[in-house]
Amino acid sequence: MKSIFKTMALMSVLVIADNAVTADAQAVIDIDGIAKYVYPGNLPESPRSFTYLPDGASYLLLDTEGKTISRYETATGRQIEMILDVTHTRENTVGSVSDFILSPDGSKLLLYTTKSPVYRRSFKADWYVFEIKRNILRPLSKQFDKQQAPVFSPDSRMVAFVADNNIYIKKIDYDSEVAVTKDGSAGKIINGIPDWTYEEEFSTDCSMAWSPDNTTLCYLRYNEEMVPLYSFPLYGGYCNADVQFAYYPGTFTYKYPVAGRPNSVVTLHSYDVETRKIKDIDLDRRQIEYIPRIAYGGISSERLMTVTLNRAQNRMEILSVNPKSTVARSVLVEESKAWLNPMAYENIHWGDESFVIASERTGWNHLYEYSYAGQQIRQITSGEFDVTDYYGADAQGNSYYQSTAQEVDIQGLSGAVSRVISKIDKTGKKVAALTPAKGWAVASFSPAMNYYVVNYSNEQTPPRHTLFNIKDKEVRVLIDNSEYAARYTTLPRKEFFIFDGDVQLNGYIIKPANFDATRKYPVIMWQYSGPGSQEVVNRWRMDWDYYAALKGFVVICVDGRGTGGRGNSFRDIVYRHLGHYETIDQLAVARYAASLPYVDGKRIGIAGWSYGGYETLMAISAPSAPFKAAVAIAPVTSWRYYDTVYAERYMLTPGENEEGYRASAPIERVADVNCSLLIMHGTADDNVHLSNTIEYVSRLQENGRVCDMLLFPNMNHSINGCGARALVYGRMVDYFTKNL
Repeated sequence: MKSIFKTMALMSVLVIADNAVTADAQAVIDIDGIAKYVYPGNLPESPRSFTYLPDGASYLLLDTEGKTISRYETATGRQIEMILDVTHTRENTVGSVSDFILSPDGSKLLLYTTKSPVYRRSFKADWYVFEIKRNILRPLSKQFDKQQAPVFSPDSRMVAFVADNNIYIKKIDYDSEVAVTKDGSAGKIINGIPDWTYEEEFSTDCSMAWSPDNTTLCYLRYNEEMVPLYSFPLYGGYCNADVQFAYYPGTFTYKYPVAGRPNSVVTLHSYDVETRKIKDIDLDRRQIEYIPRIAYGGISSERLMTVTLNRAQNRMEILSVNPKSTVARSVLVEESKAWLNPMAYENIHWGDESFVIASERTGWNHLYEYSYAGQQIRQITSGEFDVTDYYGADAQGNSYYQSTAQEVDIQGLSGAVSRVISKIDKTGKKVAALTPAKGWAVASFSPAMNYYVVNYSNEQTPPRHTLFNIKDKEVRVLIDNSEYAARYTTLPRKEFFIFDGDVQLNGYIIKPANFDATRKYPVIMWQYSGPGSQEVVNRWRMDWDYYAALKGFVVICVDGRGTGGRGNSFRDIVYRHLGHYETIDQLAVARYAASLPYVDGKRIGIAGWSYGGYETLMAISAPSAPFKAAVAIAPVTSWRYYDTVYAERYMLTPGENEEGYRASAPIERVADVNCSLLIMHGTADDNVHLSNTIEYVSRLQENGRVCDMLLFPNMNHSINGCGARALVYGRMVDYFTKNL
C-alpha cells in the first residue's frame, strides 16, 4: 500500500505542475536567499513605543529582556529612575514582563505575562497590578488564571476586566474583585469584549467605558446564539507543534457570520459601582445593526457617546446616552451613497467640550468639529486631498493630522502615494507641513501633545524615527537605520509611473538587476486591489519583489480603481461590483506590460494575497486573459463565504445584490482559467477560510481543470512563524521561474 500511494502522489505532482520535471526539483526553495527580503528578516529597526507619563515630560520603557521598567526624560532620553525590577517586588514575583499599561494618574502599572492570542488583536494573559511607590505586585484576579482587556478607572483605583465572557471589577485598595455580569457563556453571550467579526472588521478588542466620575461602567453585550458556528481542524503541525493532535486532529470552533447570515445582537448596558445594579439602555433598533464604539464625551458622566451603524454601513448615527436615566439623544447622522469610510466611526476624537469626526461629504475625507449638542463648530481641513489620520489638538488649538495634501508627487503621480504630517491653527487659515512633501510620514503624540515622534521614509530611504517638541523643533533622532540601509545599497530601485488606462492610475516597476534593455524579461504583476487600499506608495518597503528582480523578473504593480487616497468617487466605483473594475484595470496593465520593448509578452504572471489573491483569480478567469501563470495566496473565492461586515459593506447582502455576488465570484468563472495556477493557504485561517480554496479547487475539477496547491498546517491568514513567510514567497518566485 505504501509504495502505491507514493507513486500516486508523484503522479499527482507531475500532472498538476506544468513544467516540473520531478517532485524533488519542485521542492527545492531558496529559503536562505529570500529570507533577508521578507518578514521578519526585512524589518528595519524601530524604537520601542513610549509610554508617556501624563505630563509628557518623561516616559516609561520595558527593557528588551522584560526584567525592568525605567523612567526616562523625554527631551534627552536620560534614564531618571528604575520603577520596576521583577527580581525585587513585594508579595509576588514574575520571571519577566511581556508588556504593561500605565494607570491614568501614573501611580500603577498593569503588567502581563504568558500571552495567549485569541484572534487578530485580542489575547488572554496573566495580568498583575503593580503599585509603583509601594513596590507591591499582585495578581489582577485570584479567581481566574487568565484575564482579558483590562481597563483602569479614571481615578486608577479600579480595573475592569473580562474572564470567561463575564466582566469583573478589581478594587485595588481592597484587593478584591466583584462580578459585574454572570450570564456570559461560550458561543452564546459575550460581555465587555467584541465577537470575532467586530474585532476583525471594526478594529477593536474592548467594549467597556468608565465614566469620568468612576461611578459607572458601561459595556456592550454580544448575543451570538443565532450566529452560525464555523469549525476547522487543528493538526500536530511543525510550527509550535501540538502533540495532542499528533494522531487525532482537534477542532477550532467559533461564531462566524457569512454574508447575509445573522450577526450578534449587540446591546448597551450600564453598571453602577456603588449599588451593583445593571441598567439596560434601550436604543431605537430600527436602523441600528452595529455599535462599533462607545466612549464618554469630555468630562461629563452623563454623556456616553454611542456610535451606531445600519447593516449596510452607509448610515452612522451618534447618540448621546445618559447611563443613569438611560435616555438617548441623537447628536449626528452621517450618510453615504456607497459605504462610510471606517475612519468616520473608528477615529472619532472626544474632547472636553467638542468632538472631531472625519467625513467624505465633499468627496474628500476631511475633519469636522462638533459640539456635544450636535452643532457643527467648524470644518477643520478642506481641499482636494484626503485626511488619512487625525492626532488631536494641542493646548493652543492647533490640530495635527496626516494627509495626501500635496497635489503632485514624484514623477507626476497623484499625491496619494505620499503621506504628510501637517498642523493647522484654530482659525483654519495657517497650515504648516511638518514633514517633506514627498515620502511617507507617520506620527505618534504624547497625551499632552507636547512631544511627537515622526517615522519618515521614502522609496530609497529606510525609516528614520525623530522626536520633535511642541515648537516642531527636532529634539533628537531615535533611530536612523543607516546600518540597515547599507544592506540594500546594490539593489534595483522602484520606478514610479502613471498608467493611462480608462483613467490614470499610479504604478511602479522594478527592473531586474543588471538590466539590459535589449533582452526580453518575464513579468510578475503584484496587486492587492481592495477597496481603499494602496500598494503604490512612496515609502520604504523591502519585500520579495526585490528578490524576484535579482532572479531576473520585471515586477509591476498598479493600483486600480477602488483603491485609496484619491477621493471617494475613485474608490466607490466598485460598490456592489467587487472585482469588475479591478479586473478591467489589471488586464489593461498586463497588456501594457506586454507592449514594453524589454518584456516577453508571452511570459506574464499575476499574484496577490487575500483580496489580492481574490483579484488574481478574477483576472486569470477573464476571457482571453494574457497570463501564463498565477499565484493566489489565501484568496476569497466568493463573497458569500466571507464575513457580514466586510462583504456587505461593499456588496450589500446576497439578497439585495444577487447578480453582484454571482458576477464577483471566482468560483463561478473557473471554466475560463487557462494558465498555471498555484494556491497557498493556511489550514487555520480564521479570516479567509480554507474552504474558499477547497470549493474553488472543487469547481476546477468539475470543469476538468487542476491547479497546484501548498497548505500550511495550523497557520492563520498571515502565514507567519517558523520561516513560513520566506517559504510562501520563495515558493511563489520558484513557481514563476518554472512557469514563465
